[in-house]
Amino acid sequence: MKILLTNDDGIHAPGIAVLEAIAREFSDDIWICAPDEEQSGMGHALTLTRPVRLRKHGERRFSVTGTPTDAVTMGMRKVIDGKPDLILSGVNRGANLGDDVTYSGTVSAAIEGALAGVRSIALSQVTTREGEAEADTFAAARAWGTRVIAPLLDTPLPRRTLVNVNFPALPADAVRGIRAVRQGFHDYARGTVVEGRDPRGFRYFWFGLTDIEHTLDHGTDLEAVSEGFVSVTPLQLDLTHHASLGNLAERYAP
Repeated sequence: MKILLTNDDGIHAPGIAVLEAIAREFSDDIWICAPDEEQSGMGHALTLTRPVRLRKHGERRFSVTGTPTDAVTMGMRKVIDGKPDLILSGVNRGANLGDDVTYSGTVSAAIEGALAGVRSIALSQVTTREGEAEADTFAAARAWGTRVIAPLLDTPLPRRTLVNVNFPALPADAVRGIRAVRQGFHDYARGTVVEGRDPRGFRYFWFGLTDIEHTLDHGTDLEAVSEGFVSVTPLQLDLTHHASLGNLAERYAP
């Protein structure tokens, strides 16, 4: 089985080393193509206004001067001879839960794989708090990664479907199990805008991350992780709200 690994934290991020160790439980045919540097929050961005450069870091290990989407595209078209059998994206340092998946470069890399018809899985390790150091940030992912991925390798999935996995911020032996759940939604939008001035006196703005309050709807990824479970959520790329189509069709009827 040929596996392509990528992420949005960059080729040198510790999470991709964790992912490689997990992937080698399934295959020795491992290829890595990831961004040169951190691309968190880039979503499904594609680089169009400047050239993308491909750099080799070792045997079957490459980076691109672009986004996670660029990395998957280059991995499939310029790095690997033919399509991979599986794309794994992560392990992201930080959660990709609820509606935050729309911002996520980790999830978007898996989206690009799903669009190409490749089975794709995004994996993220929830952390206790952004910026804090833990004894082993990826402990849950290390211990539970193979157990999560193994059933997904032969589970039938519709076309243009990917799987989003989140590991709780717990020691490995404290994780309570794995739950297949739906995507949740936060109660309000994330973030703050911090204003400052640079050394030349010009204003700048920096988007900050703040804790988000949310109601833990039953059966969601937010609830599962908060209760100590690994969340597994299938995501579809058809964003059409089908229930509204009939009403809109009537409004535009001649």
